[in-house]
Amino acid sequence: MIIHTIKLASVAMMVMAGSANRVSAEVAIGADAVKDSAPRPADDIIVTGTVTQQVAGTKTATPLIETPQPITIVSENMFRSQGAINLSDTLNYVAGVTANAYGRDTRVDGFVVRGIEALQFRDGMRDIFSFYASIASDPYNFSRVEVVRGPASVLFGQGSIGGIVNFVSKTPEFQNKGEIAATYGSYDRKELTGDLNYVVSDQLAVRLVGRARDADTYVDHVGDDRVLLSPSIRWKPTDTTDITLLGLYQEDDTGSTSQFLPIVGTLRDNPGQPRLQRYLFVGKPGWDRYDGRSLQGTAILNQQLGGSVKLSMRARYIDSDLSYFTHYPDSYSNPADPYSVYGTNGRTIGLISDASIARLNVFSTDNNVQFKFDTGSQIEHLLLAGLDYSWNHVKKWSGSGLDVIDIYNIDYDALTIPTISSTPTTNDSQKQLGLYLQDQIRAWDRVSVVLGVRRDHVTSPGIESDNATTFRAGIIAEIGAGFSPFASYTESFLPVAGLDGNGDEFKPQRGKQYEYGVKWQPDRATLVTVTGFNISEVNRIVYGTGSQIFQSGRLKTKGFEVEASRQFAGNYEILLNYGYNKVRNLGEVSVDFLPRKNASIWGTKTVDLGGDMSLRIGAGVRQTGKRRSGDIITASNTLVDGLAELNWRHFRFALNATNLFNDKFYASCLARGDCFVGAPRNVMATIGYRF
Repeated sequence: MIIHTIKLASVAMMVMAGSANRVSAEVAIGADAVKDSAPRPADDIIVTGTVTQQVAGTKTATPLIETPQPITIVSENMFRSQGAINLSDTLNYVAGVTANAYGRDTRVDGFVVRGIEALQFRDGMRDIFSFYASIASDPYNFSRVEVVRGPASVLFGQGSIGGIVNFVSKTPEFQNKGEIAATYGSYDRKELTGDLNYVVSDQLAVRLVGRARDADTYVDHVGDDRVLLSPSIRWKPTDTTDITLLGLYQEDDTGSTSQFLPIVGTLRDNPGQPRLQRYLFVGKPGWDRYDGRSLQGTAILNQQLGGSVKLSMRARYIDSDLSYFTHYPDSYSNPADPYSVYGTNGRTIGLISDASIARLNVFSTDNNVQFKFDTGSQIEHLLLAGLDYSWNHVKKWSGSGLDVIDIYNIDYDALTIPTISSTPTTNDSQKQLGLYLQDQIRAWDRVSVVLGVRRDHVTSPGIESDNATTFRAGIIAEIGAGFSPFASYTESFLPVAGLDGNGDEFKPQRGKQYEYGVKWQPDRATLVTVTGFNISEVNRIVYGTGSQIFQSGRLKTKGFEVEASRQFAGNYEILLNYGYNKVRNLGEVSVDFLPRKNASIWGTKTVDLGGDMSLRIGAGVRQTGKRRSGDIITASNTLVDGLAELNWRHFRFALNATNLFNDKFYASCLARGDCFVGAPRNVMATIGYRF
């Protein structure tokens, strides 16, 4: 989610942009999907639906084929092959997900799942709190991405209605290995990456992941520099005890590729004037920035207490500093003609300056115990009982101002900068305590049932506390010929901070979902999943024209998704995805400003050239449907991505291209008055050495 604070209108205006791998009903894709000591090219696609285990959907090591919901897992090798630059890019080829819904953003990542913004988790704990208080995470630091579609509050607390996206950190393995690589790409992108894993002893292993980047972007005066270091240590003093400690230092020096340009002059004509430059920079060079530093420490303990009891404990602390200085046009006072507010020549517009210095601290912990027992010779139970707790505190010091400019001929030197308050303008905190219970029942080694319940208690100073009880139930059965039909019911609860246009506190967002589908896996090389869903929700944040902000009444979203993967003889693999969703019962406020459908296809072919050399060619096509916001329609777009990769012994030479044909498009334009430009072509060349 992206939120922009417009001080001129004295209202917070949002722009939506927001634990473990890409799961598609029961398949993990990529070289990390199975553990195998035999070497193979790092980017092979392997379909392993019958053996792959996941934790995002159940918080237990459950095979995907036994999980009564669609979960998509994307391995690191897969999203790197597809040219992912940020976290949002890792989900470009997932059914039902709109990645970069508001264009590629150097500030934050956003994921829209089933037409609803999704929450971001890291290692099973919520990762993002507040708005513009932390920097974006780095995809190189994760081994896989897990997408859980549908309400997820029963296990994860303040869950999204549409789903959650969980990123799984790289942790030490008991195998000496590593890689170093150098990349050069579009917009003078220069970077070094390294991932080193070393086994100290039979009981101790360490790992270090790092990135150093110096890069510009397609918007002038907006860089994208980053330094990342993530050390970790894993200790297994006994066969039953496994302890992992992870650290993270990340510093970003960037800006905003989202310039919030007015619709009039971009998507729509400005009579008597030319179109605005597509990637126009409207800020003050040298002052506009999005610079931040993040320190994180995570501890994970897995303890086997006998053969049938397992204890899992994890905790993380985040300390984040951020300076966000920006300018953006006042397209909101009069979206139909923003230039008339400040002049009569069709060129003059207000330019809002906004400065914010944020300090964010977060503590999260999730602890549970698993019990295995039988109730009869053919019925097995895996009972999970847990407690999680999170606390976050954010302080902000801010200031704002207004200039009047000729947007077609900006005098950058004349732009003023606001004075930042010496006392905090925001000082918020929130605590959440949750208790959850889940029973996974496996009957006759053919039928799996999941039952769950959760109780949440959320408090914030000066605000009435929120309490909620949520439930889930699901069943999946193997009926033969590779078919496994499933059905489920899930609920979600999400407290919403802030005030609406009438000055009233927002009510918690709540949702329910009925889901049904079938997973078909006739052999290990094929997986097809078809899913239908019906979501009911209340109190979604929605936007009208200008500065209007509301909470919705009851909304209903219906849709279906199809995901298919197939590995053919001759080292050829293909992925097919399609998702459709439609929001209805909208009342007077439009929420249908996200695409109803998306579709994608990704395929690779590996050719053995002999002499320890292989060539891998990949290509993908992804289409995003049109979007409507009031009377504003953003056209659909179709993008092509490509991969050429040569592996020779320990060396890897790769060429990645996203938006290969440089399609010029708008990611979204909103009736409130602004447009978001889609990212142009990006090409990256990488040379790496693996050992």
